Amino acid sequence: MEPKNIKKIGVLTSGGDAPGMNAAIRAAVRAGFYYGLEMYGIYRGYEGMIQNDIKKLDSKNITHVLERGGTFLKSARSEEFRTPEGRKKAYDNLMSHGIDALVVIGGDGSLTGAHLFYQEYGIPAIGLPGTIDNDLSGTDLTIGFDTACNTAIEAIDKIRDTATSHDRLFFVEVMGRDAGFIAINAGIGSAAAAILIPERKTPAETLVEKLKTRTKAKKSSNIVIVAEGGKSGSAQEIADKVKKHLPYYDIKVTILGHLQRGGAPTSFDRLLASKLGVAAVEGLMQGKYDVMAGMINNKVVYTPIVKAIVDDKEVDDEDLRIANILST
Repeated sequence: MEPKNIKKIGVLTSGGDAPGMNAAIRAAVRAGFYYGLEMYGIYRGYEGMIQNDIKKLDSKNITHVLERGGTFLKSARSEEFRTPEGRKKAYDNLMSHGIDALVVIGGDGSLTGAHLFYQEYGIPAIGLPGTIDNDLSGTDLTIGFDTACNTAIEAIDKIRDTATSHDRLFFVEVMGRDAGFIAINAGIGSAAAAILIPERKTPAETLVEKLKTRTKAKKSSNIVIVAEGGKSGSAQEIADKVKKHLPYYDIKVTILGHLQRGGAPTSFDRLLASKLGVAAVEGLMQGKYDVMAGMINNKVVYTPIVKAIVDDKEVDDEDLRIANILST
């Protein structure tokens, strides 16, 4: 497709926040300024687009945001944007500001919105993978995933101090929705006794036998990482099942929850977000529309949004194999 003469770009964050979103916004805005474009912030995602909460950005808006977690543009889920009437309102508001294109930072729901908008109104859009879950195809890692893993590992390290002091068995539930990437990485990085993920069902009996083996080996502490949304149940449900088989264990459950979404982004997430923010603006100028910018083998790639959100990103069996070896 021939590139349109883009002069004004709107930037928004949508869905769950992820560390590094601010860095991505900053990079996109700075790239826009570099190429002589006008940049607009769309506050509160698609809901803000419908409510016309749209403001022109200047350099002051993006000062000292690189190191901050969350998103200064705010985020919200919008039921109204799911309707044709809501999208028509959003389109009219964009036209009132003369906005030619969009940079949409978020997960699969956010990118789906960008795709729908392009299909219906022809608004050029590039998505950036901003989600701690790491569940989008078309990129090795998503913005926020590295920080979430680091946060989880730091928390588990602290839990281990207590587990070791009291010879306790801890079940720690991490986020990830229906993907086990955080669980695997946090599990390997924190020397977990076992890792339970949505992509694989682990019978309680299998886990019990593993814990019995570790008891015989006189392991001083046991931490089991459980990904939310797993086939084996929640951390509490699994802990209750294990308690019936191992009544002598002092079992505790910790749910890390939204702790994993907050905090300053790691250097890796800052770099990834910065590269992709620039790639989004340059991609739009080159006529790359309805795509997601990602990084594969440390190179920027553009993947059709429909492919990025539909193709299941699979966990690496090699990671699971290594985790199993290291937990024996």
